[in-house]
Amino acid sequence: MSEQTNTLVEILYLVSAVVFIYGLKGLTRVRTARRGNALSSLAMLIAIVATLIGAHILNPVWILVGLVVGGGIGAFAAIRVQMTEMPEMVALFNGCGGAASTFVALSVIWLQLLEKAANGQTPALALGAAPAITLVLSVFIGTLTFSGSIIAFLKLRGWISGKPILLPGRHVLNGLLILGSLGVGAYFAFSTSHPTAMMEAALVITAASLALGVFLVIPIGGADMPVVISLLNSYSGLAACATGFVLSNNLLIIAGALVGASGLILTQIMCVAMNRSLTNVLFGGFGADDTTGGGGDKSEYGPVRACGADEAALVLESAESVIFVPGYGLAVAQAQHTVRELANLLQSRGCDVKYAIHPVAGRMPGHMNVLLAEADVPYEELFELERINSEFKNTDVVVVVGANDVVNPAATDDKTSPIYGMPVLQVWEGQTVIMIKRSLSPGFAGIKNALFEYDNTMMLFADAKQALQDMVTELKEAAA
Repeated sequence: MSEQTNTLVEILYLVSAVVFIYGLKGLTRVRTARRGNALSSLAMLIAIVATLIGAHILNPVWILVGLVVGGGIGAFAAIRVQMTEMPEMVALFNGCGGAASTFVALSVIWLQLLEKAANGQTPALALGAAPAITLVLSVFIGTLTFSGSIIAFLKLRGWISGKPILLPGRHVLNGLLILGSLGVGAYFAFSTSHPTAMMEAALVITAASLALGVFLVIPIGGADMPVVISLLNSYSGLAACATGFVLSNNLLIIAGALVGASGLILTQIMCVAMNRSLTNVLFGGFGADDTTGGGGDKSEYGPVRACGADEAALVLESAESVIFVPGYGLAVAQAQHTVRELANLLQSRGCDVKYAIHPVAGRMPGHMNVLLAEADVPYEELFELERINSEFKNTDVVVVVGANDVVNPAATDDKTSPIYGMPVLQVWEGQTVIMIKRSLSPGFAGIKNALFEYDNTMMLFADAKQALQDMVTELKEAAA
């Protein structure tokens, strides 16, 4: 590469890194999230162009093939994947990032070992300790991210049980896999063995980390999926960062570090929102055998006040203030557009409407924000837990659409409950609570929700979209 070309590539990498940072900053707020996403995409385009220039890979045919294939897959996913499937898609993307890092590292190992073996050099002299350790980390973290993400995808998809699967001796097994990987990694870094043995060592690390990813995610229940997805996203960034050191690519180091750090920060935010430590999430097996707080079986409930859509509409008709609380049931029913229609109808009657967003509502961070943004709900009407909790006591009607654990009063008044201390939306302080659910079944935490039995709670047992549509119809007929 000529000096001029190298300078151009470094300048483009610098520009890309700066745009990445601004894009990431934009993603921290709902109002600027779309712009942040567009800036991040632009930064990636600049990075790809710079890499192609630096590597002299300017063949238009291959570039066109890459654009068509990659763009086609992305377009298909954007058009066909439902919003309820977004968590699964994010898990797959995390896994793809980890797998890419693993394949790059393994290919570098293979090529360097072949080259040095052909020259009669020993692998230790060829690779050196620092490059070898970097390669090992890239393989280890990347493969762990891949297998863990696949298990998360299968759990979210419902193809394997979403409940924690607690294998006997799992902690010992995980410890042995980690220690074994470190030991083989040390052998790989400092041994002067034959190249074939070195490649076999790399494959052993790959197999061990593949198994470790499975064993780490299998014990984690559905209630912790937002945390798991955030953590796996961080892992994919760390794997990319390690791969950047492998390739001596400064931009990949920066981008990987940004993703890794932001993923860890988001993971911490999720843990705080659930009042749980990361260690407890990873090793607690939450939801596997919850005997406290009740299991949420219908037989455990006393009398509940059921209502129909007509009665709920009658309550809303006289309300001056309404807060909607979306949950995963909203996503399952694809009811985001219907709830927006109902909100618009209430606002046209002079009602003050807001949306209360809990950080871990749904199955991935920001799930509810994405759903409501798809329905063009104004950003000004979205309120996070800290800002909205004080307003419930002054609200006429709270409509909970498919949420459960994030509105469970056990978090505040039942010290025996596994979710005690978790910050929740205090919807029970509203004058009337309309709870839209298909049944009395529990949420991801698998525990009873005493809110169902409260005197000011009306249980509307129906599909969320149908229930909301029926209320819209009732209100329109009343206004006619």
